[in-house]
Amino acid sequence: MDLLDSIMSKMDKPPSINNKQKKIMKEQQKAVEEARNKEKERLNQFRKHIEERINRFIQNVTLMKKKFEPMDRVARSIVRDVADVAGLTTYAFGTEDVDRHVMVFKKEYLLTEEELDAYRNGEEWDPEKAKEAALLKEKQEHEDELRAQELKKNPGSNKFLEKYDRLVGKETGKEAARILEVNKQFGFVRSELKKDKRTIEETLADIRAKKLKKGHEEAEEGSDKTEPENEDSA
Repeated sequence: MDLLDSIMSKMDKPPSINNKQKKIMKEQQKAVEEARNKEKERLNQFRKHIEERINRFIQNVTLMKKKFEPMDRVARSIVRDVADVAGLTTYAFGTEDVDRHVMVFKKEYLLTEEELDAYRNGEEWDPEKAKEAALLKEKQEHEDELRAQELKKNPGSNKFLEKYDRLVGKETGKEAARILEVNKQFGFVRSELKKDKRTIEETLADIRAKKLKKGHEEAEEGSDKTEPENEDSA
């Protein structure tokens, strides 16, 4: 007997399996196989059900998209596989194990990024609201472009606008700058910005009074100079 045989002979032999244990193991294997086949049959039935729903969706010319109920990962993979085979576009939205679901779209449907973003945010897509939002965005971009052009023409007004933005808000600052710019173009300064608070009539009256006063002073100075000369000649 060699060394290996000696070692093997000293090791404990595996416990023998009696007929009862063999029967239990066989029943367990059978149960696992039956469960596997049952799950396979359930998924096949589910796939047939999805194929029927997809076919009805394709045949309905009034529908361009379809939202499926929340499903687990395996069920969603079946829906997407059936839709891909049918030539549809698929997306999944929502949170896993909460409301994750599949939406399918016909190829001719114009799917925009704005609509996809709405679904990603858990919102319903409203085309009318989307149009209004697009118009507002376009209007704002146009106003920003005009403002940029105005600042380009009048660089000095930029600091003025920034100051008013900080003090009284953006819209009020823009309006103040517009008024000041118009007044500047026409050489007009608003009364509250004047140092001299007199009216035009008061200013003209003061000028006339100064002229009369100056005339009287000049006349008096002339008379003072001529009187001594008359006395010497006499």
